[in-house]
Amino acid sequence: MRYIVYIVLLFSVMLPAQEDPVKQDSTEVHYMYIEGDSIPVTSVELKEVLVLPNLKFKDREARIRYIILRRKTLKVYPYAKLAAERLEALQDRLDGLEHKRDKKRYAKIIQSYIEDEFSAELKKLTKTEGQILVKLIHRQTGKTTFDLIKELRSGWRAFWFNSTASLFDISLKKEFSPIDEEEDYLIEDILQRAFQSERLKRQEPAFEIDFYDSLNKWTKKAKEPSNSKS
Repeated sequence: MRYIVYIVLLFSVMLPAQEDPVKQDSTEVHYMYIEGDSIPVTSVELKEVLVLPNLKFKDREARIRYIILRRKTLKVYPYAKLAAERLEALQDRLDGLEHKRDKKRYAKIIQSYIEDEFSAELKKLTKTEGQILVKLIHRQTGKTTFDLIKELRSGWRAFWFNSTASLFDISLKKEFSPIDEEEDYLIEDILQRAFQSERLKRQEPAFEIDFYDSLNKWTKKAKEPSNSKS
């Protein structure tokens, strides 16, 4: 898991994220004109809320699969969220260093910090948790773990990490696509339910995800009769 430990925990050693500026009141004032008089009408912009269907499983095996996937997703999501929060700060910090030797020295400090403080915890992830983490990093950053390593280190190191990961059935190039993969749809469903119950702190994905399109596709597919052999 060393390659995943590096890319995730690299983000955790940056300076604390700046506090969000005070947001302005989102209340808007419109005017309704009735018989020549203008009457102010206030409106508040509300965030979209997904209406999630009740969970239904075709059999006991599918239910168990979902429960296991939920446990793993809830475990690794905070690491992916951390990666997204720190990515911009990390890039700004590296861009601010003019000399190659300064960047190299900075990278060594980060690597030492990772090994001393955080790597032991992330090394406890299983292979399936590692692959889920790779997918969620793509969801939160818009980039694959392979591309992030390539940008932060070198193309050769990214290739080597990916080749090593493939021995454990983990691809650092894996993207998150709920519309194309049923497991990714289930992961998205798990996240949305956890956001609504406030079990996880919501962080918007780096790209648009149409949850209802995925829901309709995989629900419809589940209802299709299986082809029986003649």
